[in-house]
Amino acid sequence: MKKRLVLFLALILSIGTVLSACSSKDTTAESKGGKNGQPYEIKWYTIGTPQKDTDKVFTEVNKYLKDKINATVKMTQIDWGDWDQKMQVMINSGEPFDIAFTNGTKYVQNAQKGAFTPLDELLNKEGKELKQVIDPSLLEGVKVNGKIYGVPTNKEAARQTVYTFNKRLVDKYHFDITKVKTLEDLEPMLKVIKENEPSITPMATVKAYLPYDYIFNNEMPFAFPIEGDRDHVTNFFESDLTMATYKTMHSYFKAGYLKEDAATSKDSWPMDVENWFVRMGDSQPYADLLWSRSAKYEVVSVPAEEPTTFNDSVSGSIQAISATSKNPKKAMEFLNLLNTDPYLRNLVDKGIEGVHYEKNAEGMIKDLPARIDKYNIPTYSIGNFYTLYLYENDPKDKWDKFKAFNDAAKPAPTLGFHFNSDPVRSEIASITNISKEFYPALATGSVDPEEYLPKYNKKLKDAGIDKVLKEIQKQFDEWKAKQNK
Repeated sequence: MKKRLVLFLALILSIGTVLSACSSKDTTAESKGGKNGQPYEIKWYTIGTPQKDTDKVFTEVNKYLKDKINATVKMTQIDWGDWDQKMQVMINSGEPFDIAFTNGTKYVQNAQKGAFTPLDELLNKEGKELKQVIDPSLLEGVKVNGKIYGVPTNKEAARQTVYTFNKRLVDKYHFDITKVKTLEDLEPMLKVIKENEPSITPMATVKAYLPYDYIFNNEMPFAFPIEGDRDHVTNFFESDLTMATYKTMHSYFKAGYLKEDAATSKDSWPMDVENWFVRMGDSQPYADLLWSRSAKYEVVSVPAEEPTTFNDSVSGSIQAISATSKNPKKAMEFLNLLNTDPYLRNLVDKGIEGVHYEKNAEGMIKDLPARIDKYNIPTYSIGNFYTLYLYENDPKDKWDKFKAFNDAAKPAPTLGFHFNSDPVRSEIASITNISKEFYPALATGSVDPEEYLPKYNKKLKDAGIDKVLKEIQKQFDEWKAKQNK
């Protein structure tokens, strides 16, 4: 009997040892990839028109990733016009996925409601190389309630609004654009173009630039001044500067420098259509070369402001890991590699060498027809710029200029501050509708600001703007106090 008991116990111990070994093996396999050591498939949703050669390119991507991190990636592009709605449906339904492109207010809102995984610990471990190369101001700017919920694209962190001109017309009329410092400085040139170039609109639809740091966007009335009192939120539609700027725009509109339907036009003024003289936009180092390459004619720019790092300039392109991801560590390993490995970064962005692009002896590239026609991915939406190959006509110091641009920029008053609008949700909804009614006409000069700005501000008062301003100030002061500790 005792002999049988000993044999039985030995058998139990033997079985336990085998099971323990299997369990340990499975756990190790899980940590390296998917089940039983199989590569984990990362589901990645990003913005842009779906491309014909995506499967061809990602066959090569996945060969590389299997060897590097025992993972594969299924990249799905969602077209520009469908992006916001489809992604929000996926997030709201709790659909499992690993990584998604996001930006701006949507990023903040989804982070606040728990749709994205906090990345601070992952960045310290699986993403440590990525964290070392990314501009610190970018990581600071994407914090929500003190935590990082997304990996921002390592590119220009600052924003600089510029006046951009059609160089052919600048040269033809011998304009000195270096003298343009303000909106009013454009007037003599606009007059010449209006009188001599009937096929050219002097100003592409421009919503007047104002030097503010906006809580939502430039259509909503809440902003902190970039200069002067940077610690108190204002309704900038009440300022003398706004009135003066809109009066200038109104005089330009009456003179015929803008289209008659400027307030309602959906024309995006594509750069490759040479039907404009001056426009405004956000710039980056050597942007004129990029725009000229796209337009097929030369454009030149002068700054309307100094480089400044805003929340929207650091949050324009972010990769977030979903709270529904089954393997956030593996997702971070991929993002780490994508942002630090030049081969992978350029393969995902430019496609396959010899098929979609070719290199010259100096390592600079040019696109082949297959990239233009079959694999044209939006570069800004993918990741780190500084590992990208330069094009043949790019300046060799391009990325050095980007870094210098970021280093020279000053932080906006609210950099890193994200307003929680829940306490004033109904007021915000009313103010949003009022702003849609008044802002486009005022900002394009289509109406007289001396008549319409007082009406606008009266409606904002009635809708509860003072309550919203008070709540913004309260939250900002609380946030500021934490920064100063």
